[in-house]
Amino acid sequence: MVQGREREDSHQVSGSPSLFVRWVQGFPKQNVQFVNNETICYPSGNYIIFINIKTKEKTVLQCVSGIVGIVATNIPCEVVAFSDRRLKPLIYIYNFPGMTRRTKLKGNILLDYTLLTFSHCGTYLASYSTLPEYELALWNWESHVILCKKSQPGVDVSQMTFNPMNWHQLCLSSSNAVTVWNIERSNQEHYLKPKSVKLPAEDGSIVDETDIIFTHSLLKDPIYGPVLPLSAIAGLVGEEAETFRPKDDLCPLLHPTMHCWTPSSDLYVGCEEGHLLMINGDTLKVTVLNKTEEPPPLDRRNIITPITLAYQKEGVLASGIDGFVYSFLIKDSSYKVQDFTEVEEPVEHLTFSPNYKMLLIQTEKGSTYIYTFGEEPTLDKILASCDGNFQAIDFITPGNSHFMTLTGSGDVGIWLLDDGSPVSRISLNTLSTVLACCPSSPSAAVGTVGGSVHFLDVADVNSPREVHKAFLSKASVQDVIYDQRGMYLLAGTSEGYIFVINAKPSSSFQILGYTEVGKGVLQISTVSLLETDIVEVMVLTPLPKTDRSRLEIFTLPLILPQVAAAFADERGKLRDEFIHRYLYEIEHALSSAVLDFQSQRIFGFCSHVPYICSYLLPKKEHTGICILKPFQKVQSKHYGYGKLYLSSHGLWLLTAAKGGILYIRDAYTLEMFARCRSHSYQAQGIRSLKASMDGQDILVNGRNDGTLVCLKWKRFGGVLATESLDHCLKLLTSLNTTMNEESAYIRGMRRDSLDLGSDNEKTASGIKLLNIDSSQEELVSAQDMKEISWMEAKGQEAIKKEVNQFSKKRREIKKGIKALAKTVQSMMEENETVGHIAKLEQQELSLDLEELQRLHDESEEEVAKIRKDAEMDNLAKRYLAELIKEECWNSMAVKGRALKCFHIPYTVENFPMKERTAEEMKELEKVLQQKKIETECLKLRKEIVEAQSAASLANNHHEEDDEEEEEENVTTKDTNLPNYLLGSLSTDFGVDTSFLSSQLELHSREEKINQIILLKDIIYKVKTVFNNEFNAAYKQKEFEIARVKERNVRIQEIILDLELEETVWQPEFEDCEKPERTLVVEDSEITVSKHVKPWKKAKDELITAHRIERWITFQSSDMRHRALMDMMGGVLEVKKEDILRMVIPQPAFMAKPDAVWSEEERKQFKEYEKKVKELNEEKDKYRKSLEAELKKLQNSIQESTQAFDEHLKRLFERRVKAEMVVNQEELKIANLIFSLLLDEELNSRELCLNNYLARNQEQKIQTSEAVRNAKEDLDMYKEHYDNLLAEDKVLDRSFKKEFSEIPMHQVDLLYKLFKRRPRIQKQKTHQDTANIVPFGERPGSDKSNKDAFAQLMKAMDELDNISNMPEGLDVSVWEHFCMTRRMKVENEQKVKQKAAGLMEMVTFLRKRVEEDEKVQQNIEKVFHELILLQEEKVEFQLNLTIQILLKQGQVELENFQLILEYSDAILINKNIIEDLNSVIRAQGQKKVTSMVESKDVHKGIFQIEWEHKKMEMEMEDLNQKAWDIQMLFFSRDRQKFLNEPQYETLIGIQIGVMEQTIAVLDKTHKKNVENCKKLLKKLGRFSNHKDVANYTLSCNLREELVAVSERRDICNAIGSKLTCEKIAKERYENMMQQQKLTNISKQQAEQISILQAEVERLRMRTFPALVPM
Repeated sequence: MVQGREREDSHQVSGSPSLFVRWVQGFPKQNVQFVNNETICYPSGNYIIFINIKTKEKTVLQCVSGIVGIVATNIPCEVVAFSDRRLKPLIYIYNFPGMTRRTKLKGNILLDYTLLTFSHCGTYLASYSTLPEYELALWNWESHVILCKKSQPGVDVSQMTFNPMNWHQLCLSSSNAVTVWNIERSNQEHYLKPKSVKLPAEDGSIVDETDIIFTHSLLKDPIYGPVLPLSAIAGLVGEEAETFRPKDDLCPLLHPTMHCWTPSSDLYVGCEEGHLLMINGDTLKVTVLNKTEEPPPLDRRNIITPITLAYQKEGVLASGIDGFVYSFLIKDSSYKVQDFTEVEEPVEHLTFSPNYKMLLIQTEKGSTYIYTFGEEPTLDKILASCDGNFQAIDFITPGNSHFMTLTGSGDVGIWLLDDGSPVSRISLNTLSTVLACCPSSPSAAVGTVGGSVHFLDVADVNSPREVHKAFLSKASVQDVIYDQRGMYLLAGTSEGYIFVINAKPSSSFQILGYTEVGKGVLQISTVSLLETDIVEVMVLTPLPKTDRSRLEIFTLPLILPQVAAAFADERGKLRDEFIHRYLYEIEHALSSAVLDFQSQRIFGFCSHVPYICSYLLPKKEHTGICILKPFQKVQSKHYGYGKLYLSSHGLWLLTAAKGGILYIRDAYTLEMFARCRSHSYQAQGIRSLKASMDGQDILVNGRNDGTLVCLKWKRFGGVLATESLDHCLKLLTSLNTTMNEESAYIRGMRRDSLDLGSDNEKTASGIKLLNIDSSQEELVSAQDMKEISWMEAKGQEAIKKEVNQFSKKRREIKKGIKALAKTVQSMMEENETVGHIAKLEQQELSLDLEELQRLHDESEEEVAKIRKDAEMDNLAKRYLAELIKEECWNSMAVKGRALKCFHIPYTVENFPMKERTAEEMKELEKVLQQKKIETECLKLRKEIVEAQSAASLANNHHEEDDEEEEEENVTTKDTNLPNYLLGSLSTDFGVDTSFLSSQLELHSREEKINQIILLKDIIYKVKTVFNNEFNAAYKQKEFEIARVKERNVRIQEIILDLELEETVWQPEFEDCEKPERTLVVEDSEITVSKHVKPWKKAKDELITAHRIERWITFQSSDMRHRALMDMMGGVLEVKKEDILRMVIPQPAFMAKPDAVWSEEERKQFKEYEKKVKELNEEKDKYRKSLEAELKKLQNSIQESTQAFDEHLKRLFERRVKAEMVVNQEELKIANLIFSLLLDEELNSRELCLNNYLARNQEQKIQTSEAVRNAKEDLDMYKEHYDNLLAEDKVLDRSFKKEFSEIPMHQVDLLYKLFKRRPRIQKQKTHQDTANIVPFGERPGSDKSNKDAFAQLMKAMDELDNISNMPEGLDVSVWEHFCMTRRMKVENEQKVKQKAAGLMEMVTFLRKRVEEDEKVQQNIEKVFHELILLQEEKVEFQLNLTIQILLKQGQVELENFQLILEYSDAILINKNIIEDLNSVIRAQGQKKVTSMVESKDVHKGIFQIEWEHKKMEMEMEDLNQKAWDIQMLFFSRDRQKFLNEPQYETLIGIQIGVMEQTIAVLDKTHKKNVENCKKLLKKLGRFSNHKDVANYTLSCNLREELVAVSERRDICNAIGSKLTCEKIAKERYENMMQQQKLTNISKQQAEQISILQAEVERLRMRTFPALVPM
């Protein structure tokens, strides 16, 4: 029975044939659910299948809009809800078992619903959607409205359930989280409030999570400042800062798999790790339950991972992947595991029936079991699993009782056609593709991926069996089809082979042959009419790389089994001339094509356009390829590619495609006369369909939905039914004899004697046993142990025949080849003995030059490939080397190198440096320019201040003021920070640090950044200075090495002359000193010989031979050189250096004894001895001089190298100091960067808190608004409640007034009846059910309240009966009384409902107030945190980290009695103390200066008196000398007088000169005397002034000493507080004065700019007049 058929059928004309769904067979892909105590349901494709557990009766509900999405059931209301899978899906709710639609819910979901669940009481439905909304919605399905909804983007949910005891709670769980949603209601408004459950860690421990926003409020590091949260360190300021955790701090949590509720509103949650959690429904506290007893260590049950849970009393039922169902008996915080039952497959779902008498167990593959509780529990299988979707279907002949199905894993099932129930099953245990049933015998064929066809015996449908297997080829079988009369089975493979097999089992399914078509067979169509003796076959294949299709048609005669050997060649291929093969092409792509029964037309389904075309076949025979044009074209009305089928009588054309709609058309007119939507496009539509032989039933198989639909005709009759039934009867009558024969043969076959291999395979095995001397035999023997296909066997059989046929000729050829080989071998041996000219190359002796060339080409290709790979590898290495060289060498402006000493192990390295980029230089220039401007501004401010102070001074002190200003300018210009406050020794390298700011003034971010840039520049300059010194030392070493080499030349000569065995010390640069040598590969480093091409090697040998020949020719022609060498040893004169090698030749007579010497010979001997003695003396002298010179040279080398070593030692110390300076500056940079980072973190923290505060303030506004609205609604509702309650009281009070006309005793009796209420009989639950059902009675809902009120009114009708009227009472009064009492009862019910609503609203208001207070506390907490943060920020900006240089020993004390606590100390600027000291020092200096000046004046007087006495004594000496000159007897003057002819003139000239000199001296003397007198007067006045000033200073000094002593006493008494306040006040006044001066300077700068602009404007006005003419 099928309900809810598609609307498309409604438009069909009444009386026309139509299709309806007879039954649906599918397997659950979702959870199976109970509808009531006896019925289960599950979705399959476009349908929902209902199964009665007792009767096994199926009922189908069809979704009118396509495939069914998610399904949910409501057991109390007996309704089913499901969604569809279309765009903007809907939710449908149907009654069961009436199958009428209750309502249709339409939301704003775009794609799909993933979860649906009903509340256990009430009319509430919860839905959850997937992307893009991820929306949770709560529906009132009776009024089909959304009560509330909430979106949580990106959150996937796997399970959603209502609390069975409280519909206000909803649990959503996934593999990562568990969330409990509370549904709050206020009057008619509903709200969703989520609460997340904090899951434990993977090991079951509870994770202690601290507050991220208010984590480190009070923590502080005394050195590095405040400790901030990690989110502030990461720079997060948005909402992500509230949940940010570092990767290292994140611990993996448990992964929930399933949850279930308990009657106490708690949750049990199973986890992948094997833990079982219990979650309190109110507080959400998580408890990890402990397992008390472990199960026995059986296979597959080492760890129980609960995949599904079902609650029962005292525990839960759980299942895992091991196929067992366990019972967890829970007590307190522990549980005990017991085995419950075992099934064959892993269990995926467990659920109890509503009365808890049955347990539904659903496995992973879809099998469904019912476990029935009782004294003897039973486990019944309701649904058998199906391994995957149906791949193929077909009817078992005659097609009116059974049909077969095939799955992808090779499971073949036989089903009853009447109701789709399973009959039997057989598994082939191989991947299968297609199935076909034979019309002429009770057999079926199954094609597999491995290329085999399995034949099944289905004569007994209850026990099918495999009777034969044909291994066709190694390519997969894509299509198998029987012809209409069951003569042949055609099997098409992916490689394009069509095999023809005898379909009769009596022939052992003989393979008759094959034909080859194009690859990728799309469809095979056959025509086998009763009137003909041939079978026409058409094969559709695609043309690769073109949008065209090819059709191949050939015919098979009925006598083919008898003449198969003649029709096929040795390899089994059917000859084209015998099967009349014709080729056709279609100019567009077809996905399916069939041949009509008249063999005149072809029907094709177009792939790219929605058309069905028919093509007329040419009547004339043709050769080659014939192009077919469309003869008829109609719209297919299909979506996507489809397939065509012809009915058994060939008059109906059935079409199906991805759209899921089946169309039946007339084969002649192509007009559609029936249609049915059996599947949907969401599941890729229809995979295949089959029509029964009589056309009454049609099986439709879905592609991806796993659903099989049986369609049957409705209002089927007339011509359509007559034609179909007539053809069926004729065909069955003609096949009756064959069917009986083949059935009898199959029944007579014994299964034990079946050989699964074909006869051809047996023949091939026999061939492999033959001993044949051939290469083909070796190939066959190698495959002896491997199964071979029919094609391979036929090929081997053909090879064997060829071998047998040509074996004699092969032997003759082999003998000839052996003789030829011997001849060639002898020729090669003879070739080795002949001469070089007559000798042949090796390749010239090769007989197969082509093979030799091929081998040579292959070797060349291999060498080229290896060379190319080597070149690419070398290229990659060179590229990498070039990158490293560019990065580490070429990019360095100063290359890194070292210098080593000559004699001591000292090594000095320079600083490798890169060139500064343009951006760095630009930043540096900008900072320097800014510093210069600041310096000039400071100078101008000082000048302004000094000018204002100098205006009050006297005019006579201008000169002194100028001198003081010059001194101050010089001081300002030359003043730099001292090293201990500068923090480094960079000044020792001559680096200018005047632009550096004081470490005590770096408060702003910009100042710190500028300081970092300047410090980097200082580092660069320090390195540059040291590198310059290093370069000078490097050049000096080069000079020293060159000088040593120069001296070593002479030392080597002396050593050779002295014939000493000393070695000459020759210093050289090492690789670390010249690193560029590393980049150059020397010839000595190459260990592999260089590959030289043959032509280049020959050329080099020729050049070398030519050079040797020229040298020999030159030596033979140089007679002068030979004579010089022979006669004088190669020199023209004897050098002094050759004296040591000189030897006086002995006279010839010395060979004789000295007794026989003559006198002449003895004289010659004496002369010889004399010459030898003289020569030896000369040699000794020369040797001593050489030794002295050698020692001098060696000492000189030693001194110079030692001097260089000393210089390098100093350079090493300089290097250490430079590195120290660099480290000091880098430490300062690191501190500044850290302060900048901390500043950024503080700003991020502040911004984060501000954002958090803004969000809380917005939430505060919302909560306040919610509280206000809740109060208003509560007040309004309470007012209505009070009015209703007052009306109820009025009815009670006015009762006696309304019946005042009747007697009093009757009034009292009526009042008692007025107060009386009927008793409603509650449904008593059975004691057994109460003991089984764990949840018991559940709270009432609106529906239950309405039902109770209806029962109450029904009971009131019984009370209002006239039989209950008191005696003597009037009927009219009784009717009035009944109406009044009914009004009272109705009003009481309204009051109860209002009271319940009022309680809900009060609870809602209380929760809103709590939320508002919580938000307010958060806001106050954030304000407090901001205040603390601002204080920390101010303190951080004032407390600077400075770097001070301290010498070792400077702060060391013998007695360590220092104060270590400086909490009340402050760090003030040194300038304050220095200014105070400078004032005192200046006053004291003035006094000392005056005393020194007074002392100098007295010294001057004594000096002048002494000089006067000296001059008088000198005058006396001169007079005495003059007297002595006069008393001389003969002076020079007299000599001049005698010798000079013009003596008088000379004397006159001298006298004139002397007079002038005396006059000048006299004048000078007078002037000096006057100056001395003036100086004495001035000094006298200055001495008087100084005496007065000294006296004044003495008085002031006395007063100052008194004031200082008083202040010291006051300070000791009061403490340092006033001093700090005074200093702070002075700093404040200085800051105000600085601010005032800044404003004045700004105003003056503005005035100056205005005046400059005015000057520029006036200049431009007069500009033309200033141009020179």
